[in-house]
Amino acid sequence: MEFDKFLDIRAGLCLKEADVTEGKMMSSPAIHYRKKVFAFFSKQDKMVFKLGSDYPIKELDLKCSEFNPFKNKGPLKGWFEVDHQYRDSWEKLARIALEKIKQA
Repeated sequence: MEFDKFLDIRAGLCLKEADVTEGKMMSSPAIHYRKKVFAFFSKQDKMVFKLGSDYPIKELDLKCSEFNPFKNKGPLKGWFEVDHQYRDSWEKLARIALEKIKQA
């Protein structure tokens, strides 16, 4: 169910937004803007978003954490993973991440 939600979000963004395409991030399905990843579906049934380290994440009414795929390193700065229980917020966050990457 969570993966289907991700696929719906990705398909919608690919149809509506110029330069948004399907892709991969660390062998996971992802969403790209001009070949740069801004969101992907993790192996833990979470969606991960590149919102930037300056994004006021605490203002969102959901629990999330910095994304850390490494055993011996710190998290990826500016990347946040959001649990499937907040999947109703995934599309909004994907759009925010897209706007952030367009401005970069």
